[in-house]
Amino acid sequence: MGQAAALPDVIRDIERVAPDIVEQASKYPSSILADVAGRRGALHGRIGPLSPSMRFAGPAITVELRPGDNLMIHAAMAVAKPGDVIVVDGKGDLSSALMGEIMSQQCVALGIAALVIDGAVRDSEAIRELGFPMFAAGLNPNGPTKFVPGRLNHPISIGGVTVNPGDLVVGDADGVTVIERDKAASLLPLAAEKVAAETKRIEDIKSRKALRPSWLDGALRAAGVIKEGETL
Repeated sequence: MGQAAALPDVIRDIERVAPDIVEQASKYPSSILADVAGRRGALHGRIGPLSPSMRFAGPAITVELRPGDNLMIHAAMAVAKPGDVIVVDGKGDLSSALMGEIMSQQCVALGIAALVIDGAVRDSEAIRELGFPMFAAGLNPNGPTKFVPGRLNHPISIGGVTVNPGDLVVGDADGVTVIERDKAASLLPLAAEKVAAETKRIEDIKSRKALRPSWLDGALRAAGVIKEGETL
């Protein structure tokens, strides 16, 4: 029985979440999508936007690299298509930046939707002024090296979440949520229902029609905080 050929380190062609799904998903907050996905898929809170106004949605181009070396980010930028989101497993290293203003300018010119890095970046003021959605774990003035090999468009782990190439990635002021490519379409109706329910809940609070959740007493009884038949 012949041995299967090993996957190349750089995979150029991937199956992406459909553009219409991305467009619809972009209307929802990252928190709504995480909720309807079962309260999962959100990256660790250390990974956030350089500015709260930054937001994006798009298919993932995944990058695995050695800490402090950005060679594979350059490779990802060469392979990415307009609308893609480059998602980088930078191993959480904050000892040097993996990219800055020049690469961000290049991303804008290429039409890349955003960059998500579990690592550091620099030139933060210039990137904020540019408005390019940059989500990172921190800042550091040190520059990276550019000679250590890595992998492109393989599954990665970033911020406690597995990301596969082509998955849906959505980011805003709260952080980043990743939804599996094949699951994304089925969650959109649930997201619409969730938004409608939360909108009604807020209206009921403002009108003082319902100042506590309808489920509160039942949950307190189930937790043993109050007795059966008792209420707050």
